[in-house]
Amino acid sequence: MPLSHEVDAAPKSALKQGVFLHTGWRSAGTWVWSRLRALNAVTGFYEPLSNVLADLSLADVAASRPTLTSGHPPLDAPYFDEYTPFLQEGARGVAGYSRQFSIDRFGDVPDAGFPALHAYLRNLCEHSTRQGSVPVFKFCRSSGRLPWLRHAFPDAMHVGVLRNPASQFASGWLLNQQWRNPFFVAAPFRVLGLNRAEPVVKQVIDMCDVKLPPATPASDDAYAMACEQYARSAEGNNAYRAFVALWILCAWRMGQGVDLLIDMDQLGQSREYAARLRASFEAQSGLSPDFSGARDLVEETRRNAARIGAIDGGSMRAVHSAALKFLKAQSGMEAAFIERVREQMVLANELTAQWR
Repeated sequence: MPLSHEVDAAPKSALKQGVFLHTGWRSAGTWVWSRLRALNAVTGFYEPLSNVLADLSLADVAASRPTLTSGHPPLDAPYFDEYTPFLQEGARGVAGYSRQFSIDRFGDVPDAGFPALHAYLRNLCEHSTRQGSVPVFKFCRSSGRLPWLRHAFPDAMHVGVLRNPASQFASGWLLNQQWRNPFFVAAPFRVLGLNRAEPVVKQVIDMCDVKLPPATPASDDAYAMACEQYARSAEGNNAYRAFVALWILCAWRMGQGVDLLIDMDQLGQSREYAARLRASFEAQSGLSPDFSGARDLVEETRRNAARIGAIDGGSMRAVHSAALKFLKAQSGMEAAFIERVREQMVLANELTAQWR
């Protein structure tokens, strides 16, 4: 997995035939996707694994735009505009989509539902290719399945997007504090709980001392509702520990092999880094997105520190250390990747120390 962005131009025949952006909730992945979607050569599919797609109708598409509280960039077209060819008048649901796609999985081998997921994504890819366009997918629910997807789509450029966990968590925590939107607090509990039978997931839950919701309902949907209810009154320190547990699991999967890693903290602070990223995309995919307008998300987190309530930030060093210890113990991790994560954990220590 190359971490260096100093790459030579690839021959046109070797260019990747699509881009899979593996991101996390509140990681600024939507902004990265928007830079690629703005290119004429791209068909940009937003959140192709989101459960929203199960109920989407043609009438809903126009209204799928950023809200005032989303923090997302202005978009020239609605989020789900590219799914219009896969919707039918008078019906709901994107063709080929299944609700079971919406929960990430961390098994070593693909589960029984993966062939259907593979076929669904391949259909979106092939439709774009027939239109002479490059498919670009922005995922928030794919990192656990990244090895499966990389094997199934070897001709795609797989890109990991990492933002330090303190900044990423704070973005969702503030939405819950200010607007009573518990989705981003509930999400880690939901993903961890539904994957707790995987030994590696249980190991991280234990190492980070995460307390999951006590209920274990029979269905994924019922468990999701239980987690959202749990998140409404979740103890702040536990919510952060759950977030870091999921964050390090996703980072581990990225460390097992992506074609490019985007450090969102560095992107917002260095125009040179933004230029190198653009060159890397052009060399590997032929696409040349402009990342020069990235915001300094680290500075934004510093400015918002006083608004973070109900969390003892000083005690978060222990969970950062536990997560990094887990990563270092995994086989196949490149030293450069571990160092990148370590730097993000050091930054997270600094940022959480301001929370009270």
